[in-house]
Amino acid sequence: MRELRIGVIGTGLMGCEHIRNVLALDGARITAVSDPHETSLVWAQTNLGESARDVGMFGDHRDLLASGLIDAVIVASPNFTHVDVLRDVLATEIPVLVEKPMCTSIRDCQDIVVAAENRSAITWVGLEYRYMAPIAKLLEVIRSGELGELKMLAIREHRFPFLVKVDNWNRFSRNTGGTLVEKCCHFFDLMNLAIGARPLRVYASGGQDVNHLEEIYENECADILDNAFVIVDYANGVRASLDLCMFAEAGRNEQEIVAVGSLGKAETSLPGDGQIYVGHRSDRVVTPHLATMDASVAHAGFHFGASFIEVAKFCEAVRDGR
Repeated sequence: MRELRIGVIGTGLMGCEHIRNVLALDGARITAVSDPHETSLVWAQTNLGESARDVGMFGDHRDLLASGLIDAVIVASPNFTHVDVLRDVLATEIPVLVEKPMCTSIRDCQDIVVAAENRSAITWVGLEYRYMAPIAKLLEVIRSGELGELKMLAIREHRFPFLVKVDNWNRFSRNTGGTLVEKCCHFFDLMNLAIGARPLRVYASGGQDVNHLEEIYENECADILDNAFVIVDYANGVRASLDLCMFAEAGRNEQEIVAVGSLGKAETSLPGDGQIYVGHRSDRVVTPHLATMDASVAHAGFHFGASFIEVAKFCEAVRDGR
């Protein structure tokens, strides 16, 4: 198996998780990293350990791309930088996995899609929630037809506030794309996967009611939503809902997903007990099904092994030339 040389652009929290993913992956190694912040490069060196001596360190992603040190690249820089970084990556034939969200505006996303279509190398948007074992099992149950025709999908995330990021970039919607983009694109992705149709209408209400109200950076107040309700109507008649609260860390589960079909219901939670609970209307019996983590996961990270699976699949796709 050919060993892939992987570069990482952006070595903050998520970038370092991907460094650890690659270090734990057979057939790939980190050969270059870049970040304009010295502190983040130090984090990268710490995570790389002894292998850091063999890794190119760059303050500018363009130097990394031109170095000849990489076969593929992972982009994990702040959201608002993605469009400029991707323009430079997509001007090459280097395969790329870019962390969600791809960009922070519709226009930028459209431009990047066009640029990606005009080259042969793979462009992969990182949405790792789909690889979490309980969610993957829930999607499997939905697709099996055991629930009959899917009619409703409800997702709830009640969690802690946003973490502090370098230069506090994630305190402003113009930098993140807004909370429903920055955090909830995972859930809209899951809705689309489960429902398999185009969304037609979106109804939403949200606010900034508790978090970051007194945070001021360079005379500007933080402006990110900390709670919202969203309803999405799909072309096949299915409805989906999202209930988000980011000042609700005092609870049993952080995320809960419920799918209801014409014949039954399936539900799971995260962190939860690793079970999918499936009930049938005919007998009202609810049966637990254990969703075990893929045995190939060598690094669980902060996403229950999901980001490791995604990086492994990305590397496999690069090797296969897909």
